[in-house]
Parts: sequence; C-alpha cells; structure tokens
Amino acid sequence: MKKHLNTLFITTDGAYLRKSGEAIEVRVEKQTRLRVPLHNLDGVVCFGRVGCSPMLMAACAKANVSISFLTPYGGFLAAVTGFTPGNVVLRREQYRRADNGDATLGIAKEFVSAKIANSRSVLLRAARDSKDPEAQTQLQSYARRMANDIVAARKETSLDALRGREGESAATYFTAFPLMISPQASGFAFTSRNRRPPTDPVNALLSFLYSMLTHDARSACEAAGLDAAVGFLHRDRSGRPGLALDLIEEFRAFFVDRLTLSLINRRQIQTDDFEFTESGAVLLKDKPRKLVLTAYQKRKQETITHPFLNEKTTLGLLIHLQARLLARHLRGDSDAYPPFIWR
Repeated sequence: MKKHLNTLFITTDGAYLRKSGEAIEVRVEKQTRLRVPLHNLDGVVCFGRVGCSPMLMAACAKANVSISFLTPYGGFLAAVTGFTPGNVVLRREQYRRADNGDATLGIAKEFVSAKIANSRSVLLRAARDSKDPEAQTQLQSYARRMANDIVAARKETSLDALRGREGESAATYFTAFPLMISPQASGFAFTSRNRRPPTDPVNALLSFLYSMLTHDARSACEAAGLDAAVGFLHRDRSGRPGLALDLIEEFRAFFVDRLTLSLINRRQIQTDDFEFTESGAVLLKDKPRKLVLTAYQKRKQETITHPFLNEKTTLGLLIHLQARLLARHLRGDSDAYPPFIWR
C-alpha cells in the first residue's frame, strides 16, 4: 500500500510547539491553535521565529518525525532527527562509491543529464503552449542548445567538467525563463537566477519552493537508508545535505519551476505578496506563503506514470522512489541508477 505521510508547516511568527500526550500542540500567544497526532506526521517544518520544547523534540526523534528549522524565506538552518535507522551495509557502500572517482562521476552524470533533459522538456512544453510565434521560436532554439548539453554531459571525464557543463546549461535555461512568464504578470521581471538572499519575487518563489523540495529529498534519503549528507554531484560540506541536493536536480524544473510559473501566470501570486527589505532581500509574506505551501502540497497529490517503473504514483512519492532506486543501484541490484526523466 502506498501512502503519503504528512508534513506540518509552521509559518506563524512567534508560534511555540510542545508535546501534548502523543500529539504536537501549536500555541500562539498562549492560545492553542492546533493539535496533530505524531503518528500522522512524517516531518515538521518551521519558518522564522518558531520555538519548540525539548520534550517534543525528543518525542519526534523517537517517532522518526524530523523537525526542520528554516529562515523566513525558506533557507535551511538545522534539523532535529533521531538515531539513523538505515542499513549500515548500504551506507558503507554509499561512502565507498562517494570516495571512488569513477563511480561518483557515473552517478553524477545521471543527475545532471536528467536535470538538463527535464529543463529542456519544460521549455518545449512552454513553446507548444505559447501563442507568441517569436517566443516559440526562441524557446525551441534554447531547447536545441540544451539537447547538445545532454550529449556533452555524458561525455565529460571529470566532476569539475561535468559541473561546468551543468552550469552552462542552467545559464541557458534561465536565459529562456522570462519567455515562459506571461506578459500579463506585471512586476515579475526576471533577469537571472539569484539567491542567498533572492532579490526579486520570481527568485524568492523559486528559492522558497526549492527549500521545500530539499526537505522532502532529505526525508526520502533517510527513509531509504541513505546518508542525506553524502552526495556525488554535491560534495561533502558541513551542514549541507549533499545527496538530497543531488536528488532534487531531476525535479527542479519539472516540479518547482512549473509550479512557480503556474502561480505567477495564473495570477495566484501578485507582487504585493512579497516584502522588499532594506537589505535587498525579497521575502514571501505570511498569508501568500501559506497559499504557496497549499499549492505545493496539492501538486504532490497529482498522479503520473513513473517512466522507469511504469507504475502510477503521486508526484510526492517520486523523490522517494528515486531514493530507493539509487539504493538498489548501490546495493548492486541494478547496473546503473535510472534517473527520473519527464516525458
């Protein structure tokens, strides 16, 4: 039986979480606003100034419910988890492969080629849907250039060269990105991808949703028995979930970028939904942030046929399936890791 485990998002500034029996109690200004049984949750994500009692953190760790603390605009700060239940044999093999240059390059190529292929598919889908002949022509031209990047990425002989190829292809993709934003979506000008912090509404929305996707990928790695910190494309860095960042490469364009464009082009999000700070950072305000989170969770419930497994699944389970396919490859049950490629 397949089941989506729920994630509780806390976005109210000043909220405090505590243990109440076998449930999480959310209090705001000393008033109880929500109670959620622990067994109904897979994770808790806290944005901004949110407190949490030690007793609740211990209970969540014991129940394998992760608690993630993020900045107001979605940047990851820290997480509370319990003992890792993963298979030690699988993890030791993951570490061996990560230390083997050839094995690492082979897996990293799959992540990069799938990212480029899915980004290209987004451009081609936008070209088909566009009513502007000039935009159609430009989008198709960028897509052809990215087709060459896929072939070139598979021929690279070092991780540095592969990362360079991925960066060049990403630059091409984001150069084409403004062509996918509706002319009627005023105020959503986009010139380039920027972050830490994002300095325009489009980048703020992308960064926020990428953080959500990373949280899901981190949970998927842990659930599959993998170490989310040890990646192949993203190398070890203290505090960085390298493998989770590897896995989301396949889903950035297909999942987050398409959702971002949908929210903007359908005018579900407006420019006055963002806060423009004196430092130059642009943040989602509280109420629209909840709207985006709802849209994200709703998108996870959509169904698709997995291109490799040929089975129907929800979008929210895709990243969990990919984590398990990677685990199968590391255990030697499959010759190569089959990335998710949107068709």
